[in-house]
Amino acid sequence: MTSKNISQIKDCYGCGVCAIVCPKKVIKIDLNKDGFYEPDLFDEASCTQCGLCLSVCAYNDHRLLDDRAIETKAYAAWSNDEKVRLKCSSGGIGFELGKFLINKGYKACGVKYNPTLNRAEHFMVETVEDFRLSIGSKYIQSYTPSGFSQFSRGCKYFITGTPCQVDSLRRYIRKMKIEENFVLMDFFCHGVPSMNMWKKYTGMVEQKTGKITAASWRNKRNGWHDSWAMEIKGSTNCVKAELHDDIETAIPEKIKADYFSLMTKGDLFYKFFLGNSCLGKACYDKCKYKYDKSAADIRIGDLWGGKYAQDKDGISAVLAFTDIGKDVILQMDGCTFKEEKFSVVAEGQMKFPPDEPKLRKYLMNRFASEKSIKQIYKFYCYYLFPARVFNKSLKILHLK
Repeated sequence: MTSKNISQIKDCYGCGVCAIVCPKKVIKIDLNKDGFYEPDLFDEASCTQCGLCLSVCAYNDHRLLDDRAIETKAYAAWSNDEKVRLKCSSGGIGFELGKFLINKGYKACGVKYNPTLNRAEHFMVETVEDFRLSIGSKYIQSYTPSGFSQFSRGCKYFITGTPCQVDSLRRYIRKMKIEENFVLMDFFCHGVPSMNMWKKYTGMVEQKTGKITAASWRNKRNGWHDSWAMEIKGSTNCVKAELHDDIETAIPEKIKADYFSLMTKGDLFYKFFLGNSCLGKACYDKCKYKYDKSAADIRIGDLWGGKYAQDKDGISAVLAFTDIGKDVILQMDGCTFKEEKFSVVAEGQMKFPPDEPKLRKYLMNRFASEKSIKQIYKFYCYYLFPARVFNKSLKILHLK
């Protein structure tokens, strides 16, 4: 008999929605050997085979839960508060949306970095002050049960997450008949890197900083277009502060990080992450969420296209997929929204999932080994060297 539970689901999105829908609470979300979250049915004997976990699993369904009834509205947008815009990764619209809805009586579920557990995790808040911890991109996979397990009937929620997390969550709130209480927002997603890689990276950083007390993945001190940065505080200088704790004072010029590294200067985290060599298996072969594919009400991201190439402060790309999303945007004050063609707003965004590189399995094994991230990267460079020489030769021949 075919099992009606998630016991056979492996290398999935790791959205964690199966764990919160399970009436027997026999599913937990753990990291697998490659460093990605996936469900573990730890007490199968208590499973009633109700099938709820599979019914909300976006990975288990090849279709995207997309029944939008309106034409997608596209906007270039930014916060009119210069401090918010400066501190946020792009134009600050994600924070402003949360702020607006919290003031309307919604609870907000965003993502923060937990330095104690060295992970990104969803958390639930009721105040704008607490929601500030969600500011900034976190380019690692988030642990969702910490936030998703706090839903209750009769409350209204604003939820942010990756497209796959939001797709499963849409299935869940529809199944529970509470969909009208939610505003769902996702973002243009590159993919999620292995937590084993992240731990290797932070292990290297902590040799300089001591135990990490705060981390930020983006910083505009060199301008928005060179903001792929890792900014970390450690315990070496006895500093314990959140990099996003105060909109008024936590601006780049006033923060002295113990570790600061840019992608453009060879940061190893971004080398592996943006090189697509250490993403979750589902990010290659099961991602159905690129470009305009979404189950959310609203999608945000960076608008780095040609029309706004000279902007140094940050522009948010904003897409409204549903009436709910459009209505929220039209009601917001304190922000500028300029309606644009979809092609302008989505310029530069990935249209298709990346191909899984041949060396991924090798790298996954090395990230789980005793090798340092510098040793692993050294091999990575050797592997890529022939391709780089070939591509450079093609450019030279083309110029001639």
